[in-house]
Amino acid sequence: MPTTVLAAGDHFVLPWLLADAVRAESGDDVTIRELTLPWPHTPFGRVAEVDEASGTEDELIEALAGARICVTQMAPLTEKVLDACPDLELFCVSRGGPVNANIEAATRHGVAVTFAPGRNAAATAEHTIALILAAARRIPDLHSDLRAGTWRGDYYAYENCGIEIDGSTVGLIGFGAIGRRVAAALTALGATVLVHDPYVTDDAVAGVATKVTLDELLSRSRIVSLHARVTDETKGMIGAEQIAAVPRGSVLVNCARGALVDDDAVVEALASGRLYGAGFDVFAAEPIPPGDPLLTAPNVVITPHVAGASRQVAHKAAQIVAADVGRYLRGEPLAHCANPELQRRRVG
Repeated sequence: MPTTVLAAGDHFVLPWLLADAVRAESGDDVTIRELTLPWPHTPFGRVAEVDEASGTEDELIEALAGARICVTQMAPLTEKVLDACPDLELFCVSRGGPVNANIEAATRHGVAVTFAPGRNAAATAEHTIALILAAARRIPDLHSDLRAGTWRGDYYAYENCGIEIDGSTVGLIGFGAIGRRVAAALTALGATVLVHDPYVTDDAVAGVATKVTLDELLSRSRIVSLHARVTDETKGMIGAEQIAAVPRGSVLVNCARGALVDDDAVVEALASGRLYGAGFDVFAAEPIPPGDPLLTAPNVVITPHVAGASRQVAHKAAQIVAADVGRYLRGEPLAHCANPELQRRRVG
C-alpha cells in the first residue's frame, strides 16, 4: 500500500515542487496530498513552542490525517501536532535548520526530523558579494541620485571614493557552506581572506583563507562579513567594542542573522565614519519596524532577508528532502537527521 505523504509547501518552496521531487525519488510507493502555507505573503513567526513557522497547528493536523511523512519548509511541528498525528514517522524540513520543529518532542514521539543543509549556500554567497560591492561602492545611492536627476561626479573626490575588493583584506566570521563560497569568490577577486570560526581547522581553510582570532580579524579587515549561526556565544558578538577595532572606513555585511549584531552600534559607526558602509539582509526584528534607525542611516544597503531567495534554492530544497524520503522508504540511513538517535534505533 502506498505511503501517504503531505507536501506542505508555501509560496517559495511550492507544494508541487516538493511533490514532484518526492515522486521522482519514490515513484508509485507514495500517495501525495498538498497544502499551501501563507509564507512569504504572511511573515513567519512563532507558533506555539517553535520559531519561524508558517500556518497553524490545526490546519496542519487536518492535512496530516493518516500521513506517515511530511515534507515542508515552514509547517510547525509542535507537541500538539505530534499528539494529534500518531501515524507521522518522518518530518522533512527543507531549510538549513529545522527551527520550526520541536526536536525533543518529535524524538519522544518516534518521529525522525530531517533538514536541508546547504540548500541556499550559493544564493546567499552571491547576495553577500552583491552587498559587499554595493556598500563598498555606494551603488544604491548613486543609482537613486541619478534617477532623481543628480549626476554625482563628486564621488570621484578621494574622501567620497569607495574601496575595492582586489587587494583588500576581508574577514569572514563563520566558515560553513556559505562562508566557504564567499571566500572562494573573494579570493578570485583578489582579496586576502581571514576566517574566524572555532569549529574549523587550519587545514579546512587552507588554500583560500587564513584562520585567525576574532581580534586579529577585526583589526586587519577592511571588509567584515558575518556567516555564523546564532548561539549563546555569538549573540551580539559584533557591538561597539568590536566595530571600534576595525580600521576606520571599513564595511560590515550581515547575511546571517540580525541577533549577531548591535544595530545601534552600527548606526553610530556609520554616522561617525568609523564604518564607510554596511550591507544588511537580516535584522534584530523582522520585518524591520518603521522608524528603525537603520532605515535612515547613511551609507547602508538593506534588503528584506532575501539572500537565500532564488528559484534554484526552491528546487534544491525540495530535492534534498525528497532524497531523504527515498532513503527512509528504502530502509537506508537518512543523510540529514536532526535526531539521529531515532535513526540508530531504526537501523539497529
